[in-house]
Amino acid sequence: MRFRHPDGSTVHLAYCTNVHPAETLDGVLLQLRDHCEAVRRRLGRDRLGIGLWLAKDAARALVTDPSALRRLRTELDQRGLEVVTLNGFPYEGFGAEEVKYRVYRPDWADPERLDHTTALARVLAGLLPDDVSEGSISTLPLFWRTAADERRAQAARTALRTLGERLDALAELTGRSIRIGLEPEPGCTVETTADAIAPLTSIAHERIGVCVDTCHLATSFEDPHPALEALRRAGVPVVKTQLSAALHAEHPHLPEVREALAAFDEPRFLHQTRTVTDSGLHGTDDLGEALRGDVLPDGSPWRAHFHVPLHAAPAAPLTSTLPVLKAALTRLVGGPHPRTRHLEVETYTWQALPAELRPRARARLIDGIAAELMLARDLLTDLGLKELP
Repeated sequence: MRFRHPDGSTVHLAYCTNVHPAETLDGVLLQLRDHCEAVRRRLGRDRLGIGLWLAKDAARALVTDPSALRRLRTELDQRGLEVVTLNGFPYEGFGAEEVKYRVYRPDWADPERLDHTTALARVLAGLLPDDVSEGSISTLPLFWRTAADERRAQAARTALRTLGERLDALAELTGRSIRIGLEPEPGCTVETTADAIAPLTSIAHERIGVCVDTCHLATSFEDPHPALEALRRAGVPVVKTQLSAALHAEHPHLPEVREALAAFDEPRFLHQTRTVTDSGLHGTDDLGEALRGDVLPDGSPWRAHFHVPLHAAPAAPLTSTLPVLKAALTRLVGGPHPRTRHLEVETYTWQALPAELRPRARARLIDGIAAELMLARDLLTDLGLKELP
């Protein structure tokens, strides 16, 4: 979906396809047919933006076989779909029964992360619509914190500088500018937007910046206004923004709240949980760990890294951090000029929701994704953006 900002520029809204992951190109093509085109039709749109997730095998097939890339581009065009952004964070196995810590491998100290991201950039340059010259890719925020040491940090910085050189060469060759955004996430070495400033200013490349995920922002109790202002002052570009909402528990000491949270403790994904006290930010790697005993202080609200549907906050006594999303969006696109032009709804946890909230049929999932996009559309039009055909 495209929107005209009051300054005349175009802002793109997509939804991320990691909600129905596939490991191969054939699987991606089935996604387009069975899900993405169906969401577009459900919205009554002639054109719909999608943020593709391409696992390593699909990306390699596309970058090594020009006919495969042409086939994907043709399928997108025929199904009324367009791609200006990719999710380059998960490498493979995102649909596995247990993902957890695996999603952080390979990290930016591993040459495979650089090679994979380079392949994604080359693919995206070939998928951009004819009238779009800039694409974006979100990626792992360096590495999970326990994998960090100075040697690996130096390797990551070197890899990102090399990536910047490759992106420059790609732009020279194709006329398409592909930008990469490190996506701060709880538990990683770059957990917050503030953590991103030092490594990105040391690299200082115009095509490498931040992907702001509003669920992650909220989980770490970041206030969008000072957080985004600090990025602006440091000259760190917001390459893209993922529109998502975290799980919020106002009174985690209450038994009924603990019981409600326990329904979201599931085996596939990590749900890092955070709280803020007078002594600062405290957290656990997963929601189940937080619920066991007195591991996490419970005198203040808890937030868990569980992407809940934007349009459907969980039932009381829980809620979502949708207000944080709204505040961030106002700061990012509500001003005289947009701070970012690529927005992506990223609720990948539909099948990890508690049983009573989980869509049991494909049609229900399609309805839910469409409802999220309609909410995002309304937020954008309320900020003065005009939806384009």
